[in-house]
Amino acid sequence: MFTKTPKPPYYTVIFTSQRTAIDDGYSELNDDLYADALKLEGYYGAETLRNAEGFGVAVLYWRSLEDIQEWAKYQKHMYAKQLGKQKWYEGYRVRIAKVEREYGMDSE
Repeated sequence: MFTKTPKPPYYTVIFTSQRTAIDDGYSELNDDLYADALKLEGYYGAETLRNAEGFGVAVLYWRSLEDIQEWAKYQKHMYAKQLGKQKWYEGYRVRIAKVEREYGMDSE
Protein backbone atom coordinates (compact mmCIF):
# COMPACT_ATOMS: atom_id res chain seq x y z
CA MET A 1 0.00 0.00 0.00
CA PHE A 2 1.09 3.55 -0.64
CA THR A 3 1.83 5.76 2.33
CA LYS A 4 -0.31 8.86 2.47
CA THR A 5 2.10 11.78 2.47
CA PRO A 6 1.49 15.54 2.48
CA LYS A 7 2.35 17.88 -0.33
CA PRO A 8 6.17 18.14 -0.55
CA PRO A 9 8.55 19.03 0.84
CA TYR A 10 8.95 16.28 3.41
CA TYR A 11 11.74 13.83 4.18
CA THR A 12 12.44 10.17 3.71
CA VAL A 13 14.76 7.68 5.33
CA ILE A 14 15.68 4.85 3.00
CA PHE A 15 16.98 1.83 4.88
CA THR A 16 18.40 -1.00 2.77
CA SER A 17 19.65 -4.14 4.48
CA GLN A 18 20.81 -7.69 4.05
CA ARG A 19 19.45 -9.92 6.81
CA THR A 20 21.22 -12.80 8.50
CA ALA A 21 19.40 -16.10 9.06
CA ILE A 22 18.88 -15.16 12.73
CA ASP A 23 15.38 -14.01 13.70
CA ASP A 24 15.56 -14.15 17.51
CA GLY A 25 12.95 -11.45 18.20
CA TYR A 26 13.54 -9.40 15.05
CA SER A 27 9.96 -9.53 13.76
CA GLU A 28 8.41 -8.63 17.10
CA LEU A 29 10.75 -5.69 17.76
CA ASN A 30 10.34 -4.45 14.19
CA ASP A 31 6.54 -4.51 14.53
CA ASP A 32 6.78 -2.71 17.90
CA LEU A 33 8.97 0.03 16.41
CA TYR A 34 6.57 0.68 13.54
CA ALA A 35 3.65 0.83 15.99
CA ASP A 36 5.56 3.32 18.17
CA ALA A 37 6.53 5.45 15.17
CA LEU A 38 2.89 5.67 14.05
CA LYS A 39 2.13 7.49 17.31
CA LEU A 40 4.55 10.30 16.44
CA GLU A 41 3.17 13.46 14.88
CA GLY A 42 6.06 13.83 12.41
CA TYR A 43 5.94 10.26 11.05
CA TYR A 44 3.78 9.61 7.99
CA GLY A 45 4.36 5.90 7.44
CA ALA A 46 6.54 3.43 5.57
CA GLU A 47 6.68 1.20 2.52
CA THR A 48 8.74 -1.96 2.97
CA LEU A 49 9.73 -5.13 1.17
CA ARG A 50 12.17 -7.99 1.60
CA ASN A 51 13.04 -10.67 -0.96
CA ALA A 52 13.61 -14.39 -0.43
CA GLU A 53 17.38 -13.85 -0.18
CA GLY A 54 16.95 -11.46 2.76
CA PHE A 55 17.60 -8.15 0.97
CA GLY A 56 15.16 -5.50 2.14
CA VAL A 57 14.19 -1.90 1.54
CA ALA A 58 12.24 0.27 3.96
CA VAL A 59 11.25 3.79 2.94
CA LEU A 60 10.06 5.83 5.91
CA TYR A 61 8.39 9.22 5.47
CA TRP A 62 8.89 12.09 7.91
CA ARG A 63 7.81 15.71 8.29
CA SER A 64 11.28 17.11 9.09
CA LEU A 65 14.92 16.36 9.73
CA GLU A 66 14.28 17.19 13.38
CA ASP A 67 11.64 14.44 13.58
CA ILE A 68 14.13 11.98 12.07
CA GLN A 69 16.78 13.03 14.59
CA GLU A 70 14.34 12.55 17.47
CA TRP A 71 13.51 9.06 16.23
CA ALA A 72 17.22 8.25 16.02
CA LYS A 73 17.47 9.00 19.78
CA TYR A 74 14.40 6.91 20.73
CA GLN A 75 15.60 4.26 23.21
CA LYS A 76 13.87 1.27 21.62
CA HIS A 77 15.18 2.31 18.20
CA MET A 78 18.72 2.62 19.59
CA TYR A 79 18.37 -0.86 21.11
CA ALA A 80 17.17 -2.27 17.77
CA LYS A 81 20.13 -0.70 15.94
CA GLN A 82 22.51 -2.35 18.42
CA LEU A 83 20.89 -5.78 17.93
CA GLY A 84 20.84 -5.27 14.17
CA LYS A 85 24.59 -4.72 14.09
CA GLN A 86 25.21 -7.66 16.43
CA LYS A 87 23.02 -10.33 14.86
CA TRP A 88 20.28 -9.36 12.39
CA TYR A 89 22.12 -7.67 9.52
CA GLU A 90 25.05 -8.70 7.37
CA GLY A 91 25.08 -5.12 6.12
CA TYR A 92 22.90 -2.04 5.76
CA ARG A 93 22.75 1.52 4.42
CA VAL A 94 20.75 4.50 5.63
CA ARG A 95 20.02 7.33 3.23
CA ILE A 96 18.13 10.48 4.15
CA ALA A 97 16.62 12.67 1.45
CA LYS A 98 14.29 15.61 1.01
CA VAL A 99 11.30 14.91 -1.21
CA GLU A 100 10.69 17.96 -3.34
CA ARG A 101 8.29 16.53 -5.89
CA GLU A 102 5.77 13.71 -5.89
CA TYR A 103 3.37 12.41 -8.52
CA GLY A 104 1.83 9.12 -9.51
CA MET A 105 -1.28 7.05 -9.89
CA ASP A 106 -3.04 4.84 -7.39
CA SER A 107 -6.45 3.27 -6.90
CA GLU A 108 -7.87 6.04 -4.69
